[in-house]
Amino acid sequence: MQTNSDAEIRAVLERARTIAVVGWSPKPERASHGVAAYLAQQGYRVIPVNPGQAGQVALGEVVRASLSEIEGGVDMVDIFRRSEEAGAVVDEALATFPDLQAVWMQLGVTDPAAAKRATDRGVTAVMNRCPAIEIPRLGIVPKSQGR
Repeated sequence: MQTNSDAEIRAVLERARTIAVVGWSPKPERASHGVAAYLAQQGYRVIPVNPGQAGQVALGEVVRASLSEIEGGVDMVDIFRRSEEAGAVVDEALATFPDLQAVWMQLGVTDPAAAKRATDRGVTAVMNRCPAIEIPRLGIVPKSQGR
């Protein structure tokens, strides 16, 4: 299974400005809720994606039912779905966002075939990692602090 270097992880997190969080939950106890809130606190624009919550407002954004409903593109798609569902999310992201920089599969989520499809298109693929862990571990300065 592919692993990303610290330099690759840093580059993804420093370049990204807009992140779609697929599988976002309105429940504060869910990891997808906490990570999305953390990313927003770090200065990223976070667009929640959850068909069951579409139309609500969270983190200052309208929750979208799918990636294809997001206008203007995103830099990174953060996937909170089971591994067997991650490939379809990666494929939708690749089809929807021509300038996509990264697909990020959360802790416990892996799909090497989907990761290869992304990297074959020049998109960085990260699996089984969490940006809310990587940002402080790598000492990345919040975008809200002058970045």
